[in-house]
Amino acid sequence: MNAGQTGAHTNDGAPRGVSRIGPVLFSYGFRPFFLGSGLWAILAMALWLALITDRILFMESYGASNWHAHEMLFGFAPAVLAGFLLTAVPNWTGSLPLSGMPLAALFTLWCAGRIALLASDSAGVIVAAAIDGLFLPALLAVCTQPVVAARKWKDLKVLGGLLALALANGLFHIAAIGGGDAAVASRLGTAAYVVLVMIVGGRVLPAFTRNWLARSGRTDFPVPYNRFDSIALLAGVGAFSAWTFAPLHPVTAVSGLIAATLHGIRLYRWRGWTVLPERLLAVLHVAYAFVPLGFLAVALAASGLIGERSALHLLSVGAIACMMLAMMTRASLGHTGRALAASRPTVMSYAALVLCALLRPFGEILLEAGAAIHGVSALLWIAAFSLFCLEYGPMLIRKRRTPF
Repeated sequence: MNAGQTGAHTNDGAPRGVSRIGPVLFSYGFRPFFLGSGLWAILAMALWLALITDRILFMESYGASNWHAHEMLFGFAPAVLAGFLLTAVPNWTGSLPLSGMPLAALFTLWCAGRIALLASDSAGVIVAAAIDGLFLPALLAVCTQPVVAARKWKDLKVLGGLLALALANGLFHIAAIGGGDAAVASRLGTAAYVVLVMIVGGRVLPAFTRNWLARSGRTDFPVPYNRFDSIALLAGVGAFSAWTFAPLHPVTAVSGLIAATLHGIRLYRWRGWTVLPERLLAVLHVAYAFVPLGFLAVALAASGLIGERSALHLLSVGAIACMMLAMMTRASLGHTGRALAASRPTVMSYAALVLCALLRPFGEILLEAGAAIHGVSALLWIAAFSLFCLEYGPMLIRKRRTPF
């Protein structure tokens, strides 16, 4: 079972093991972290817009560009990942989910990292980095215990991605504080997220697609996981390894092209066009399409045909953020007792973020229009997550609609 489905429920409608006292917000992991990530996505991007238009000036000790890159990769995105894993891991392992005060404490730790970095000019960058660096190891510990206890060894791949993120976050802080180049850490973090998309996407996309087609009376199912998927995953990890440490090397160009081809075929095998009427499901396929597109961009950047940052943004906004928004909406609907159907505002949020993902790389290609592209992309990002918060925020702070 996954984060888009519901687990066992008690007689009063609360999922098994979930706290039924205290604020509803802290009754299940997806609630605070999805809402927090959505709000921070808006605020962090608005602050970045104010920074690049010289309306405010801060983060001088850490570096404004470093702060922006960090808060997208290691601020916003880990909160979404936390919401997903704290909901999915109990379903995978049959363990009790984190809720109540322990969940509130973990969420507070994430918030503390955001505040600490904002106040790093006064608090000191080392102190701020130390506070921020606590969250990912804490999340890793919370998720590892039930996986090991249940001997779900196949799920260690997901925890390996989480470990890589914690390492990348530490490397990013070291580079930013020491005045070095944080690009390696950014690529490592981006690669870790996309590998998680490749792993989890390989579980949920064909499963959701098959289930929807079966309910529709169709039998043209996607190809189930087999050796080809394992080869595609290994090719992707290899391409990202080369890209992380040698982004302009010919080996990166070749491995990126191979990975793009294999993951394009993988996506085709999932038959996404068959579920186009179901937009909540179709968007998962659209988001995964940025994986082969991202690998292609990596190959083109390594060949000198586009800028390296274009590839980075296509992966980070497209493959990562689009998949995260798609999973946030689906999981929020399913776990609050609502029908799995995308409303018009939800579809509009998808469209805004997909357009942002496609437009943003051109900021490094069309240099004369770069400032305008950056501004429009930022506004599209803000629009996407504003729509999410307006529609899903009330769901996340209220009790389940339909008890089981």
